[in-house]
Amino acid sequence: MNRTIVSFTAVLLVAGAAQAGTITGKVTIPHARTLADVLVYVDAAPGTFAPPKNHALMDQRNLAFVPHVLPVVAGTTVDFLNSDQVLHNVFTPDKCANKFNLGTWPKGEKRSVKFDNPGCSPVLLCNVHPEMEGFVVVLQNPYAGVTDKAGVYSIADVPEGKYTVKVWNRKFLDVTSSVTVPKTGDVKCDLVLK
Repeated sequence: MNRTIVSFTAVLLVAGAAQAGTITGKVTIPHARTLADVLVYVDAAPGTFAPPKNHALMDQRNLAFVPHVLPVVAGTTVDFLNSDQVLHNVFTPDKCANKFNLGTWPKGEKRSVKFDNPGCSPVLLCNVHPEMEGFVVVLQNPYAGVTDKAGVYSIADVPEGKYTVKVWNRKFLDVTSSVTVPKTGDVKCDLVLK
């Protein structure tokens, strides 16, 4: 499966975001089979962030949730599309996402859920295909990137300033790092998970 680096943006409701840089780096996990699907994000960026007007999309394709990890700003509505020839379902047992169950639907249809709680990272499951698993990670701000198979990530359009960068992965301990983002250009932040 071809994985791509994921980044997303939202509207910043406060002034001062005219100058922005990019945080780039690599996440390393000793003895890991793949380095894909690790979320790297800026924790507690100053300002107020509105969810995007357009819904985010998580597809069900080839019996998998695509993308496997979807970062969203709190208040974002996510559409779950079925692109397979078989019936799919989406549900979560996690209380922070209200333990929703969207039922079962055929190819070409989609169902939607709004994710309101920052810090919530519900597991998404399909009761028709128990091997399927995905995650929506609800963030305070839009500054996030998901690693590719090589562990490379990029977080674009981060306003100048000093930030704490955090890592989210369901199987490994949290890692944090401090980073200073320049007015323009890249700053490198490599991270090692244990």
